[in-house]
Amino acid sequence: MLRQADNDKLTQTGPGTPLGGLMRSYWQPAGLVSEMPVERPVKAVRLFGEDLVLFKRADGWGLISRFCAHRGVDLSFGRLEDGGLRCLYHGWLYNDEGRCVEQPAEPAHSQFLDKIRISNYPCVERNGIVFTYMGAGDPPPFPTFDCFTAPEEYTFAFKGLWECNWLQGLEGGIDPSHVSFLHRFIGEDPREVYGQQFSEEVEGTGQKLSKLVGDHYRPDIEVESAEHGLRVFAVRQLTEEIKHVRVTNLMFPNAFVVPFGNNRVFTQWHVPIDDENHYWYMIFYDFNEVVDKETMLRQRLENVSLPDYRPLRNRGNNWGFDAREQNELTYTGMGLDINVHDQWAVESMGSIQDRTQERLGVSDRAVTANRRLLLRAIDAFEAGGPTPAHPLDEAEAAAYIGPLAVDTIAANDGWQQRWLEKETERRQASSWFRSQPEVADA
Repeated sequence: MLRQADNDKLTQTGPGTPLGGLMRSYWQPAGLVSEMPVERPVKAVRLFGEDLVLFKRADGWGLISRFCAHRGVDLSFGRLEDGGLRCLYHGWLYNDEGRCVEQPAEPAHSQFLDKIRISNYPCVERNGIVFTYMGAGDPPPFPTFDCFTAPEEYTFAFKGLWECNWLQGLEGGIDPSHVSFLHRFIGEDPREVYGQQFSEEVEGTGQKLSKLVGDHYRPDIEVESAEHGLRVFAVRQLTEEIKHVRVTNLMFPNAFVVPFGNNRVFTQWHVPIDDENHYWYMIFYDFNEVVDKETMLRQRLENVSLPDYRPLRNRGNNWGFDAREQNELTYTGMGLDINVHDQWAVESMGSIQDRTQERLGVSDRAVTANRRLLLRAIDAFEAGGPTPAHPLDEAEAAAYIGPLAVDTIAANDGWQQRWLEKETERRQASSWFRSQPEVADA
């Protein structure tokens, strides 16, 4: 359990909070490229308790305060003109740096506009997501993680709204033991698309992952420090000679990297809207096959309501719970989409989980390791010291690769080496890694 003061420190992300300051010092997802209206790419967004407006420019993106400095009206309705946003009320024009560059009603000789600047944050686009830097000073360089360096045609980006604190979502993603229960089936696993990492056969076993982890529900959890944050191993003894090894990662401070079948991986960020709601953003990438983005987007949009990306199964309808289904098909009774299973788990704790009441065991090693890491990082950030996974220059950023996420089978006495060999084999066989020798050699 945590002290209340520590639970507050780990969940409060608004302006001026210690954690909010730390998380703003990393690049964070601000929006999907696919959610921006083609005819007028302007959208109101809320990040870390701040109301902002994201807009497309000819040579990039802008992210500025949602409210005009003049009379406080909503700039998300503004006209997209001259690379900026023009307020509808009196015509003030703001550029992507939040500077007021025109005040049509003021005298021609007035310098009043030079005194006006609203909140603004730099943005870059990476594989379908617009990222922003909301911290002080110059932004850090982007690391060369797979999700950023994979060719665009091998990736797919999406997001979803979860009505709870960001940390609940992140902790679900780095908890390897829950998959043995939350995502299991009473009978045969019928899933084909989402949940595919659990419905695909594990190489060398003749079993789908959902059955394998369901039958072997007591994994050994090991956690080690890594440049990107933490590396998490879930090791299950299948026979006297063979183990199943699943490697996932914490990508500090608010993302994790998970294997998605034999040749696919996804990175998922959990980004605060405010302290009681957040979006998860995902970049899925395939090492071998070009991604059918249109099909994947259509499948995902069938499960959410727009424009907020709220799942159709949600707290308001008990996440679609069906008692008969729970008896005959799924362990949860909440449909085939594993996103809903995870959503129920973290939303059912309440808007902000009371960690002073929980009881953690050995299987929660990754959760406790992350909390210790996060608390140390908050203290270091406040003291002006270095924080994890935060490259200082391009050379250091180039050393941040992977993170490696893999499912494999290994002999008892060689699993620590086998998962690395499996990852090397996958990358050597990868279509896009072979075409990028400078990445493959990193």
